[in-house]
Amino acid sequence: MQKKYFEKQFELSEAVKLPIFPVGVTHSFTDLAEDWDRLLSFENMFIGVNGCSLKTNENLEVLRGIPVERLMIEIDSPYCDIINTHARSPYVKSVWPSKKKEKYEPDSTVKGRNEPCLVRQVLEVVVGSKGISGVEGLSRTLYHNTCRLFFPQDLDASANAQLESGTAVQDC
Repeated sequence: MQKKYFEKQFELSEAVKLPIFPVGVTHSFTDLAEDWDRLLSFENMFIGVNGCSLKTNENLEVLRGIPVERLMIEIDSPYCDIINTHARSPYVKSVWPSKKKEKYEPDSTVKGRNEPCLVRQVLEVVVGSKGISGVEGLSRTLYHNTCRLFFPQDLDASANAQLESGTAVQDC
């Protein structure tokens, strides 16, 4: 029954010329520049990057071309952490003590597991790779991106205008 009505949703979408999913995030993006270019041709599509998206110099080069107004950062916990041997590691400024799971302490992360607090490292890699001077402005832009995608009713007109004009991170 579910499949039957799912197919009907596609038929209706095609009949009224509207997308099934009007907004979206490409999770853990690891493809080439021409792929993000194609994805961003969809007005409300965002590109999500995490540790797995930022392993190689080629990944970092692709990241440099993604407009920050269409970017999301993610961690994909418990996987996709940032490892010292990857191309992105020179950009990481924040580190937390880590302990084996059996020796866990409240002020540390679990060794080998990506923790939510480590999203800061993804932010630092984006800032360093794109040559942005600080995390604050980019953080604001990413917050606005999140609101645009998931909570558009919470964004005010001036924030939208700033994003659309491309001035959202110029104060970094």
